[in-house]
Amino acid sequence: MTVTSVPRPTDSGAAERFARDSQPLFDALLRRATGLTKTLADAEDLVQDTLLHAFMGYHTFREGTDFKAWLFRILYNRWVSGFRAKQRRPSEVPVDDVTEGDLADSAARSSTASRSAEAEALTRLPDGDLRSAMATLPEDFRTVLFYAEIQGHTYAETAVILNIPRGTVMSRASRGRQRLRVALADSAYAPTAQIA
Repeated sequence: MTVTSVPRPTDSGAAERFARDSQPLFDALLRRATGLTKTLADAEDLVQDTLLHAFMGYHTFREGTDFKAWLFRILYNRWVSGFRAKQRRPSEVPVDDVTEGDLADSAARSSTASRSAEAEALTRLPDGDLRSAMATLPEDFRTVLFYAEIQGHTYAETAVILNIPRGTVMSRASRGRQRLRVALADSAYAPTAQIA
């Protein structure tokens, strides 16, 4: 394991402020990271990477802005970067263990390699009907609903995370909920579906 030195913010109190502000958000970051990754270990690595990058860029954070949304945006960006890097990296398998059947299976699965990070997260939703209904929505609506409704972020936080105006978040959430109701109308959710 290689230990590298981490650049410190130039302000002498920055490290203490960063620790004070980020520590209460650790559990929320870990929950979000766990929702994005497949394992707790990967989630912990993602949170560590997020906090490291946030600390290194803490000098760019503007006081008075939403620190939580800033951290969650870094978490999301780090996850997307890692997801894309993993897609570009070929799987490592000992050559002696590869059969023709394995090659055929790999070719069949390669069509999923170009899915977006958001689409991958959508496949991890717990309910098949909801997942299917969400998949029918345009990506813009689906992404806003994912952050605002499923992850529980406020519209303002969602706007910062997605780098779009708050009004756009509100309209996409409203239209997305309408389309989701229609998509769920034929399922078991129809009589009780109350999506805020």
